[in-house]
Amino acid sequence: MDIRKVKKLIEMMEESDISEIEIKEGEDSVRISRGGVVVPLSDPKLSERKPIAARSERVADQPSIGDPLSGHVVGAPMVGTFYSAASPSSPPFVAVGDAVREGDTLCIIESMKMMNHIKAEQAGNIGAILVVNEEPVEFDQPLFTIS
Repeated sequence: MDIRKVKKLIEMMEESDISEIEIKEGEDSVRISRGGVVVPLSDPKLSERKPIAARSERVADQPSIGDPLSGHVVGAPMVGTFYSAASPSSPPFVAVGDAVREGDTLCIIESMKMMNHIKAEQAGNIGAILVVNEEPVEFDQPLFTIS
């Protein structure tokens, strides 16, 4: 299914009261739920895929799963790959404790070969970075907390 069609469906859902939609096109099928992710329902390649092993890396200042997130949570606006810096040789955009202003770049999410700069939605200090560099992220997955 063409990604442009999926993006158009998402835009249409955002402008309406629809909370879920499912579209079938031949053997391809997509279900979009408000607050969820776009999930292909029938993809023969899915049965061949192996789950991604979770990394055990954890920064001491970071909350573990199950800890309540304090402050403003910045979520991933799309599915993609999280990058903490502009290039492998560049320093990270932000670190825990850094002061940020609204509009400052926090990270990059690569999606569909496009580099999307994720900006701070409010001013404050970075309380936690919840994602490891170069790891895949899901839609609305918490990335940072800003206090």
